Amino acid sequence: MSVIGDAVALLDPRPRGRRWSSLSYCVLDAVWSINTRYDSVVVPLVWRVAAVFGDDQPEVLEPRMDPVPLPALLARYADAEALQKDTNAQITSPHSGILRAEAALRYARILVDHEVGSLVAAQTLMAGSESDWKAVDRALAQVPGDGSYGIRRGYLWMLCGNDDLIKPDRMVLRWLSRFEPGIDPDRARHVVAEVATELTARLGRPVTPWMVDHAIWLDQRTR
Repeated sequence: MSVIGDAVALLDPRPRGRRWSSLSYCVLDAVWSINTRYDSVVVPLVWRVAAVFGDDQPEVLEPRMDPVPLPALLARYADAEALQKDTNAQITSPHSGILRAEAALRYARILVDHEVGSLVAAQTLMAGSESDWKAVDRALAQVPGDGSYGIRRGYLWMLCGNDDLIKPDRMVLRWLSRFEPGIDPDRARHVVAEVATELTARLGRPVTPWMVDHAIWLDQRTR
């Protein structure tokens, strides 16, 4: 068994718990969480937007009807300035970046243009034709701040329920670098997938890449 597999097994990776109930919340999380403090910035930001729509329970254990479909988000926030008032003025990148509020709205418009307006629609897209999903993914890649490895897009699909994708951000890379110095996001995706397969066999229960990623992220957060 691999050394990384041994280390992850000690973290006891578990299935998803609470999750965002709306695709709008997933978009906000995906756009804002890169290089941002998650618990003190991203989560309160999503809750503020949810409150605007009268949603006092944006995180749920079981999926329900999307309380804030993307068309509703776009109707409420006509431009980045409006969304910025309920979020913040962070930009996607220090180099030629745009307001994250603008990036989130561009994500929303692209998804709606592809008839993906709700969380159920996103899950249906991911479960359907790979070519259809890739077409949407390529369109999202054009929004400034995507980066070299498409971490933001992968994280969006992960938030929407794709358990095979991970978010190889600095937290995950930092944890993995203890075993493989200099590891990059592409390599991290490969390693996490291998560990998930290894632990599924070893533990006698399904262990997904999402579960491995989340267990690593939680452990690194405490360090």
